[in-house]
Amino acid sequence: MPDAMIQHSVLFLSILVHIARGQVSYSIPEEMAKGSMVGNIAQDLGLDLQRLKSGKARIYTRDSTEYIELNRNTGLLLIREKMDRESLCAKTTPCALHLQMILENPMEFYTITIEITDINDNAPSFQKKDFRFEISESAVAGAGFMLGRAFDPDVGTNGLQSYSLKPTDKFRLELHSQGDGSKNVEMILQRPLDRETQSSFTLLLEAFDGGDPVLSGTVQIHITVLDINDNAPVFTQRVYKTTITENALKDTVLTVVSASDADEGSNSVVTYYISDTMDSNVADMFLVNEKTGELILNSLVDYEKVSHYELNIQAKDQGGLTNACKVIIDVLDINDNSPSINIVSNSNSISEGSKSGTVVAMLNVDDLDSGVNGQVQCFISEDIPFAITSQSSSFFSLQTEQELDRERESEYNISVICTDEGVPALSSSVSLRVQISDVNDNAPVFEKTNYEACVVENNTPGVSIFSVKASDTDWNQNARVSYILEDSTVNGVSVSSYVSVQPDSGVMTAMRSFDYETLKHFHFRVKAQDGGSPPLSSNVTVKINIQDQNDNAPQVLYPVQTGGSVVAEIVPRAADVGYLVTKVVAVDVDSGQNAWLSYKLQKATDRALFEVGLQNGEIRTVRQVTDKDAVKQKLTVVVEDNGQPSRSAVVSINVAVADSFPEVLSEFTDFTHEKQYNDNLTFYLVLALAAVSFLFITCVVVIISVKIYRWRQSRFLYQSNLPVIPYYPPHYADTGVTGTLPHGYNYEVCMTTDSRKSDCKFSTLGGQSVLVVDPSFTETMQHTIKKNNDLESETSTLQKPPNSDWRFPPNQRPGPSGQHRFHTLQQRWTPYEKSRAGVRPDEAGAGAGVIAGTGPWPNPPTEAEQLQALMAAANASEATATLGPRYNLQYGPEYRQNVYIPGSTATLTANPQQQVPQQALPPPQALPPAEVPKAAQTPASKKKPTKKDKK
Repeated sequence: MPDAMIQHSVLFLSILVHIARGQVSYSIPEEMAKGSMVGNIAQDLGLDLQRLKSGKARIYTRDSTEYIELNRNTGLLLIREKMDRESLCAKTTPCALHLQMILENPMEFYTITIEITDINDNAPSFQKKDFRFEISESAVAGAGFMLGRAFDPDVGTNGLQSYSLKPTDKFRLELHSQGDGSKNVEMILQRPLDRETQSSFTLLLEAFDGGDPVLSGTVQIHITVLDINDNAPVFTQRVYKTTITENALKDTVLTVVSASDADEGSNSVVTYYISDTMDSNVADMFLVNEKTGELILNSLVDYEKVSHYELNIQAKDQGGLTNACKVIIDVLDINDNSPSINIVSNSNSISEGSKSGTVVAMLNVDDLDSGVNGQVQCFISEDIPFAITSQSSSFFSLQTEQELDRERESEYNISVICTDEGVPALSSSVSLRVQISDVNDNAPVFEKTNYEACVVENNTPGVSIFSVKASDTDWNQNARVSYILEDSTVNGVSVSSYVSVQPDSGVMTAMRSFDYETLKHFHFRVKAQDGGSPPLSSNVTVKINIQDQNDNAPQVLYPVQTGGSVVAEIVPRAADVGYLVTKVVAVDVDSGQNAWLSYKLQKATDRALFEVGLQNGEIRTVRQVTDKDAVKQKLTVVVEDNGQPSRSAVVSINVAVADSFPEVLSEFTDFTHEKQYNDNLTFYLVLALAAVSFLFITCVVVIISVKIYRWRQSRFLYQSNLPVIPYYPPHYADTGVTGTLPHGYNYEVCMTTDSRKSDCKFSTLGGQSVLVVDPSFTETMQHTIKKNNDLESETSTLQKPPNSDWRFPPNQRPGPSGQHRFHTLQQRWTPYEKSRAGVRPDEAGAGAGVIAGTGPWPNPPTEAEQLQALMAAANASEATATLGPRYNLQYGPEYRQNVYIPGSTATLTANPQQQVPQQALPPPQALPPAEVPKAAQTPASKKKPTKKDKK
């Protein structure tokens, strides 16, 4: 405890010039809740609240547990810990707490006595669960049996008051008052017992207190009836007295009790024991020998705790008869406690300008011994300018005897010795260190005479605004500057709710979010105070300007928006251009450009009819009102300010285009039931339209990309000079011809821009055109051949001559010349001598300009001939790629420039580099038509030939 008090005392640095004394008492019930008020100590002692704060008032208690606390701001004594009177004082009355209130600068102390009154919070209780007695049946009426008394920790009327015994036909109760105020309970036999009638029975003993409500405790008494034992033990003394010093050792024999029994045999054997009426704590401190009756000390005793004991010793024979005596034990005090020194308050430093009699420290000295052993004196052994004075039996003050000189001695180590008057005397000492400090004679000075700062409204609470700075030319603690916000009001509210200042750094912090519309500027004062004693200070004025933000949306004043009724502006149909329909009036509580408003027409039934003034909000007609204009017109105007970001408000205006009010009334009967624009629905519709538009544009881009890709592919194939390896479709089977065909064929195909639908692939090699036929294209050509054969079979009976287009000179015929002919769309070329029975055209004497004969058309080539033609084309391509462009087959066929393919827009054109003088076609010989192989049926082959196909 002294160490703890020394640690607390370091906090008290003020200087005391005089000491005042006072005393106040309070009375409170026990078990008061934490935080409950005990009393107003400031009012009762006549102290100002400011004095409590400046003097750093606090409560001092000798005990380590602090049950009472002081609120310096209100001057109230409050319950800090719940108090139990029974734990604090047990049976002692009155029960009181003795406290001291310590003030500093100047140092004062006041004595506070708080009496704790008892409440009925404990019920009587017995130490044992039950009592058991063995009573001889020969016991006469009036025999007594001591019972264990009940214990109630409460005192006064709340303590134990009465007992009751049930049933009462055989026993009754008698109470015997003791010297300590307690009552022993004795059970008296009213009539003899008969063991043969009832050998045992049970009684109920109940104890009551006097509280409101009454509390009680019960215990059972079990009685066993024995045979005759007609003499009870008798003590030699009814009361035994003894003394013991508090330093007595354990197992010390205090006294011997003795009892005798006039009976003989086992009924004369007596045993001793401590009565159950004793408190368990007291009974555990002593032991009694059952056989000899010696009373022995079982634990150490302390005079400072308990100085007096009373014991009840019972003697019992074998027959169950008992008797009791009392043993009184007085504890003698010895000087076994040295004085305890507690530093209540201490000043580590003292100004050299302090006057004589200034208190430096306050000590509390206690000695737990009594009498002269507890009387204490304190003194200083050294010759220094300090002295010890006593204010009471336990409080001592260390104060100066003369003025101090720091230049002569800057520090003192003071040893205080306290001794008691016991024999031998015991003493304690404590050392105090006191430094002589400098005098504080300079006040802090601010860097500026006044401060001004700006903060944007809607700021975050807790944000730093700016800082103030002051300096002090003093040294050490006297130069330590603290910043304090002086009390003032802004619009009737304390300035501390607007800003705060950090005591150490002087940083100003906004305590709330400012609103420019409510408060545009305010000012306050900040005080800079040093750490001297007494402190010196100076102040400065600070002005805070609030900057506006665009935090308020425009408010529409007119037209007023009503929820139930319809308000419409009437425009006559004769209204001219610029007719003023109405005017939207709006305001913005912001300032500057944040309050500049502009008006825009957001929605309108007919946008071409109305317009809104950008600055004035006037709604005027743009054109002449006509009869075609709808009577009901709805306008939505957006009012927007010029802030960043801008804020806006929307107002809906109903306009009626009519000449009379009845017309307006008839048209607007159900106007209130019209549905308002649903912003969510509009958003979803716009979103759906955007999605559909995106999908449509994506599809168009994909289609165009595919077309461009295919077009680029066709252009690439047409312009490429790379050799193309011919692909021989699986439809052409080997017909037994081996080796390489002796003829090479070059093809050049010209198609339209829509020729990508065809399956014909081509490329040029060495100035020659090579035709590659896909299987699908072959099947298409076979289907075309079949249709042509069907057409020829229909006209075979008429034996019509070929088309007049073929009756041209050899150099103008669209068909092939030479010894090979081109037959049908499927490129089948057959040597003339193998497929014709007639002679060659040149052998027949047909010259240039001779018109071909009108005989039947030649037979179509076979599949073997087709395969030979394709292989010949491949050989020609390989030869050209190997030998170069100079290699020319002697028997290479030559074709006309244009070859028309029936049913197609493609044209076969001969390579102009290989054209040679052509021979005229001789009249063909009539040959039986060869059977054309059937091509696979395709959807295109199922169509009937049209007139165009026949041509």
